[in-house]
This record gives sequence, C-alpha cells and structure tokens, in this order.
Amino acid sequence: MRFPFSLDVPVPLYLAPMAGVSESPFRQLCHEHGADVVVTEFLSAEGIRRENEATVRKLAFGATERPIGVQIFGADPVAMGEAARYVSDVFEPEFIDINFGCPVKKVVRRNGGSGCLRDLDLVQQVIRAVSSGTQLPVTCKIRSGWSEEMRDPVTIALRCQEAGARVIALHPRTRTQMYSGSARWDEIAAVVEAVDIPVLGNGDIKTAEDAIRMHRQTNCAGIMIARGSYGQPWIFNQVKDLLAGRPKRPAPSVAERFAVALDHARLVLAYETDPRGAAIEFRKHLGWYAKGLHGGAELRKKLYAVTSFGEVEGILADYLANTERYAASADLTPEVDDAGLEADAA
Repeated sequence: MRFPFSLDVPVPLYLAPMAGVSESPFRQLCHEHGADVVVTEFLSAEGIRRENEATVRKLAFGATERPIGVQIFGADPVAMGEAARYVSDVFEPEFIDINFGCPVKKVVRRNGGSGCLRDLDLVQQVIRAVSSGTQLPVTCKIRSGWSEEMRDPVTIALRCQEAGARVIALHPRTRTQMYSGSARWDEIAAVVEAVDIPVLGNGDIKTAEDAIRMHRQTNCAGIMIARGSYGQPWIFNQVKDLLAGRPKRPAPSVAERFAVALDHARLVLAYETDPRGAAIEFRKHLGWYAKGLHGGAELRKKLYAVTSFGEVEGILADYLANTERYAASADLTPEVDDAGLEADAA
C-alpha cells in the first residue's frame, strides 16, 4: 500500500501523537531508535490560526524529526482549514493529521477529537476543509465510534477516505471505552479490507511481539506505537528486527537504559525555556525508564521529587552503584502512583 510521502520501508513504524509526550525531544529520540514517522502532539486549530505563542512553539520541529506530521483538532471546518494552511505555509511538514480519536472530556465537549464521530457529515466537512487548505497529504486518526451503539469503524473509515483522507490510523476502541477493555484488532483488519488507502494499526502494543502479532492479524500497512514507547524508545528497532526476520535485539542493560534517559533529558533541557518546569514535567518519563527495575519503587520516589536535571544523573548513578541496597528495600518502600504523578506533572 503506497503512502502519500516518501518512505523507504515496507511497513513504517509511527510514533503516535500523544499530548504531553510526543514533544520534539521525544520525537527526536524515537527517530534515533528506529521510528520511521513521528507526529506532533495534537494542537488546537483555534490556537494555530490565532497564532497563540505556546501553540505555535509546539509546531516547531527540526530536520532530524522528518518525516513528520502535524496533528490538529477542532470541529469548525473553517478554523481547521485555516490552521492547515498556516501549518503548511510556515512549517511544511510531510502531512497534516486530523485528530478524530482523542477521548478526553475537555476536547470532546466542544465536538473535537472523537466527539466528531457522532456526526460523520461533520467529519467529512472537516477533512474537505483541511484538504482545501493545504497542498500536503491529509491523514486521520480515528476510533471505532463514539459508543458501542455507534461502533462502526468500517463506515467511519470509508467516509474519511471518500472525503479525501490519504492514510487512516485506527485505535479500535470507542470513545466511551476510553482506554479500558481490549483493542479489537479484528476491526483494523476489517478496515484494511474495506478501504483503498494505507491503514495504520494502533492500540495495545506494549512489546515488539505485540506489534508483530497486530501486523500479522490485521495486514495493516503500518504500525503506530503509543504507550508502548513510554520508557522504551528502542521498541521501534526491536520491531524492525522482527519484521525483517532477525532475532530481536535485547533490551538495553540498566546502565544503557539510564544513558538513553540522560540523552532524553539533555534534549529536553536544550529545547525547553523553563528548566525547573521542564524537570518537573520530565518526572513521568523518568518513572517510565525506571519501571520494572529491582528496587524501582525507591528509585522512582527519588526521581519523582527532582526539580532540576542536575539531580537526575546523581540519582541514577547512585542506583547503579547501590543496586543491592535498592533491591533490599523493595519490600519496605510503597509503590508510588505513577498515573497520579503524571497527571500532576502535566
């Protein structure tokens, strides 16, 4: 299946657009570790067309992040078209992606994200408006429907294709499911059979083996990895190994994992203008890098308290020098609620 921009791999691996995660430093890191395509975190069409300073800053990307798509959201076709025109003229990414998948209440209450899926005529109006506003390919990220009663991913995908979408990424859950239950990969397969454009499979990919199972089960043209990249950007290269029929490269050692985390931290420090705020926001990434380690609860407790990047290297070095002490304390240190800390940081 041919993609509407240049790719030299048979099955491209995408870093999914994720609010507060798919920022420039993480996009760079994932490209370095095998991602073929990255997408920005989703950005408001209203913020773009009004040239809101914070929004426009998030549109910026470097040459090392290409190929890249900019994802926009909104329910006003005029605003979406104007935003697409601005992004195309000023930033020139490889494609514009439309978010019809975000389930978050503050987005859908204005009919944005997956809220649009309640009105497929509106979905088509938005796609046509964005296509009219740009010379770039327009792609879409969708869910399987608004609710179980409205669950119909094939019809949604066909309507998107009819309106001009050139690639469709499907997360096969409904909006009302949020992230509960299991992603129905059979729905990805059904959409692949129904449309004539590339389909990206997304949802419940936690390991490289998951990605291969999805590809074999659905015959998707590409694979979009979201939460599976948290704390393990090397997952992309591991998937590449398996797709090529090679043995999967092993996960990095703890020291190598920490080296990647520090590389990530340096990219963030160079990118952000508020070092303290950036360090606090980076805590969630540190928690992900520390996940699954012996004595990881104590380590994460320390990492979740950092207020500067200078503290991070010392904490990680202390863990490497005293792994046995951390492991011995594992039964004494209560687990920290990662989800709550992530929400606080955001």
